[in-house]
Order: sequence, then C-alpha cells, then structure tokens
Amino acid sequence: MVKKILRWGFLSTARINRALIPPLRASPRNQLVAIASRTAEQAKAYAREWDIPRSYGSYEALLADPEIDVIYNPLPNHLHAEWSIKAAQAGKHVLCEKPLALSVAEVDAIEAAARQAGVVVTEAFMYRHHPQALKARELVATGAIGQLLVIRGVFTISLDRPQDIRLDPAKGGGCVWDLGCYPVSYARYLADAEPLEVFGWQVIGASGVDEVFSGQLRFPGEVLAQFQASFRLPYNAVMELAGTKGTLRVPTPFLESQDVVLQLVHGDHSEIIPTPGPDRYLLEVENLSAAILEGQPPRISLAHSRANVAALAALLQSAREGRPVNLG
Repeated sequence: MVKKILRWGFLSTARINRALIPPLRASPRNQLVAIASRTAEQAKAYAREWDIPRSYGSYEALLADPEIDVIYNPLPNHLHAEWSIKAAQAGKHVLCEKPLALSVAEVDAIEAAARQAGVVVTEAFMYRHHPQALKARELVATGAIGQLLVIRGVFTISLDRPQDIRLDPAKGGGCVWDLGCYPVSYARYLADAEPLEVFGWQVIGASGVDEVFSGQLRFPGEVLAQFQASFRLPYNAVMELAGTKGTLRVPTPFLESQDVVLQLVHGDHSEIIPTPGPDRYLLEVENLSAAILEGQPPRISLAHSRANVAALAALLQSAREGRPVNLG
C-alpha cells in the first residue's frame, strides 16, 4: 500500500526552503522530517532552528534513509540534474527547483532514472498550480482576447551581492536560467505550443554570466513572444497577452504579491478579474502528493521541463552566436 503520509527530506539549507516548510506543515499528507547539509554541524543547527526531527551531514546520508519518500532539491543549478538523478536512483520522488537541468541531455537522464525507479520527478514552477495561471489560460483558449498574436513578459530584479551564486558561471548562473525561465515557461503554457525559432541578445557582466537578456520566440500560428530578464533592474514581473480583440494583463504572474488579479482590456473598457487561491507552494506540494499517492499526472511534466530547457538553451546559444536558432 502507498503511504498516506509522505515524508520529505531537503537537500541543503537553501533560503528557498522557507517557502516550502509552512506548506508541508499545513498539508495533511506531507511531513518534513529531515534536512541535509555539507556538514553535520550546519545541518543540526538548521534542524534546531526549524524544528526538523532529523539532520544529516551529507546529501548521500539523506538519500540512504529508507524512511524518506520525497526529496526537495534546491541546490545550485548545476547540481539539479546530478542530485535529482541520485535521488531517483535511491527510490525517492523529487521536487526540483527550476531550472530542472541545464541541458536537454540532462533532462533525458533524469527522465530515464525516474522511469527506471518508478518515481515521480517534477520541476518547481509554483505559479502553474495557482488559479490565476489556470484562469489566464482559459481566457486565452476561449477567445476572450480573440486570436492570440503577441506575448510579452518581464522578470527583473536588482541583484547587488557579488558573491551570489546566481552570478557564478560555473554553477549555472545567469538571469536567463534564474528569471527568464519563468516568462518563457508562461509563454509556452499560454501559447499551448512550442517555439519554432528563438533569438536572444545578452549583456555579460563582470561576473561572466548574462546579467541582462532580451529574447524573442516564434510559435506556430503566427504567435510571437518577447521577454526581458535582468539582474540589474529594479524588481518587475508582468505578463501581457495581446490578441485581435483585446489584451490580457497579468500584473503578478509569478505571484510574489497578494494582489492576485487579471486585467482584461477591450478598447477603453477594462475588467479586473480576481483570481484568489491557496498558497502557490502548498498547491505545488499537493499536486506532487496526488501524483505519488493517486497516480495523477503532475502538472509540470518532464516533457514540459524538457521543452523549457531546450528553449532556454537555444536562446543562450543564439545570444552567443548572434543568429536565430531553429527549434522546429
């Protein structure tokens, strides 16, 4: 019989853990029981701070615990594939932070490990679980803005910590992998298609990673998408979908704000559509639980993650080579 309570272990003491701890404690069929770090002392201190029953001084020790069902992988980008594969091979289900991997080959290796072990691996695009994203897709699909033609997205932050891991090229740093992955994922989700061709421009900082990026994607059906990502600009996150009859604005697409609404614009008329819902991380946790315990397909499939990684890698290739990259 499948356990009714899924026991979770976290790989590392990453800051993003704080977003997952409250939902796991609020969920009736999930329980956070273990934390692993690179040293036993750091793991014990974190376990005391967050009242986590078990701590491990290595990632391998956590994976060896037979009582852990699910691993959360918030490690640096370059370690996502390696440790998601190791977790799957240890018979653990995995929730891995975005990006799932840094190449299509890595995603394929994750998929093979998950299939062989019979476990669920899914990428942590939390916004996709919220009613706001579902409503936006419904409005586009039912013709609320007419024929979708243009998608615009922005995700920027001001990153002023020189030692931040996101500025390390050896660890999968750069604003495309960290921020651009969101508007690209959103555009693919709302277009309900994969890009045929992409083009990108980048500004490489002293860090050696892309710190400013502007990209374009061409989808089937004459749908074009544009996005900007940056570590040098003030915080901004917005998605806008323009069609032949109107525009759908998503002021908080990745749900950092509590003001969760959509704005539907037809000429001079603007309609605000509230889209409240539970915490996006709780919805993410419950979706994985349903996949594991009930056999439902996870909302973020490995096929979706593979296509997103393919698009991001192509955009970076385009920026490096100064030419469009065909994905069709």
